[in-house]
Amino acid sequence: MGSRIAALGHYQPARIVTNHDLAGMVETNDEWIRDRVGIVSRRISEGEGVADMATYAAEKALAASGLNAADIDLVIVATCSAEDRCPNMATRVARRLGVPTPAAYDLNTACSGFSYALANADHAISAGAARNAIVIGAEKLSDVIDWQDRTVSIIFADGAGAAVVTHSDEAAIGPVVWGSAPEKGEMIRIEGWQPSVKQEGQAVFRWATTAVAQHARLACEKAGVAPEELAAFVPHQANTRIVDAIAKRLGLSENAVVAKDLVESGNTSAASVPLALSKLVERHEVPSGAPVLLFGFGGGLTYAGQVVRCP
Repeated sequence: MGSRIAALGHYQPARIVTNHDLAGMVETNDEWIRDRVGIVSRRISEGEGVADMATYAAEKALAASGLNAADIDLVIVATCSAEDRCPNMATRVARRLGVPTPAAYDLNTACSGFSYALANADHAISAGAARNAIVIGAEKLSDVIDWQDRTVSIIFADGAGAAVVTHSDEAAIGPVVWGSAPEKGEMIRIEGWQPSVKQEGQAVFRWATTAVAQHARLACEKAGVAPEELAAFVPHQANTRIVDAIAKRLGLSENAVVAKDLVESGNTSAASVPLALSKLVERHEVPSGAPVLLFGFGGGLTYAGQVVRCP
């Protein structure tokens, strides 16, 4: 038995913060932000928490899957910005969805969280420990942003993306490639009881643009799919220069879609991969059944990715 993504859903808060808006809050400007990270706007929550956004995305995915809440037996929420330590976000989402008795846990590997969580769901279903799962990446990074620090305030945002993962006779989620670079773990951090995001941007950039592509290529190899056969590449939405550098190193086909949702959504950490993938599917930019490489990387420094068949 294997597993597959049956449906996707996403949610973003209504408030849009543009680069021009940020220019009134911190010393920056639209041209500088576009040139440095490629972001034009981002969504910021006003009163909605991680569990709220996770639930909205999960409701959309569940409705599209043809399953109901009683069919779900596993809920995983990937997040590094949960407002509370207990109860976890997964049980809160399960309660709101009406899922009766699921295994439910949160997972924190920051920006690689969704791919880690998707692998966990795939492993549980393949082992017979679960049959139908909801996997969610959700972040409210606006809670941990120092808005006077332009190294982070221009980058991070809020949102959620979700996938319903179900059993399948033919595996449509490839083997995960995951790991970390612990010696570089302090480059991105959210620490303390009143935390704020800190990162060493140039060091992170160098690591992402030189180290990630080899792991992404290995994920393709494990799935038996050559990079040039991919219909789409959905990496963590860190910044456009990083995305372009990884895509170039992979040697994708000129027809492959490279997700760049960060231009309008900013960096939403664990939410960025499912959010971008859900939008591609909603816009019919990737054919059903086509191979798509998902790859997350970030705080830790952790990374994880797999080739999936587009629902």
